[in-house]
Amino acid sequence: MLVFKRLFDLFVSALLLTALSPLLLILAALVRIFHGAPIFFKQERPGLHGAPFFILKFRTMKDSRDVAGNLLPDMQRLTRLGKFLRAASLDELPELLNVLRGEMSLVGPRPLLMSYLPLYSPEQARRHQILPGITGWAQINGRNAITWDEKFRLDVWYVDHRSFWLDVKILFLTVWKVFRRDGINQPGHATMEEFTGASTVSLSNPVSGKERI
Repeated sequence: MLVFKRLFDLFVSALLLTALSPLLLILAALVRIFHGAPIFFKQERPGLHGAPFFILKFRTMKDSRDVAGNLLPDMQRLTRLGKFLRAASLDELPELLNVLRGEMSLVGPRPLLMSYLPLYSPEQARRHQILPGITGWAQINGRNAITWDEKFRLDVWYVDHRSFWLDVKILFLTVWKVFRRDGINQPGHATMEEFTGASTVSLSNPVSGKERI
């Protein structure tokens, strides 16, 4: 399963990067014009077994600061171009390079923040038993509209039930939801609220200067 999943990731990510290269160049130019340099948002995230790697995304925010030199709130730095990139999930396309490098998979739990690692319960931490993904079971079942407890239940469920056909289903539904614009960030929320620690809710019954997580 692991070898086949890796081969599938390599084939699909290489195919998409080749087919979408004109679009990627256009998006890179637009980000450079409207957001400045650098083009990519680069941040350390936990990968397999919590090992750190640097995730790549197109920038959706400017580096606007107040008179004291502090970054302005996310919603003030998020541009119209950035909102469009997020709504269409185009900001995620550079993560295909992370997939090629073996740091991510096409499907898996989303890589969150390094600072969250000590906050997980042992059950929630099981989400790091596999490679993180560009999309996942939680993303097609609510994305940022669900609670952290629900998100982690879905992530752990995927770890226990992953299969090739489940991955195909998740990829298909991801594309479908992107075109329907389901599950995008609600107005007024540039990012998911911060995770502050594991709750006591059981994970046994799954439900069917920062950029967004």
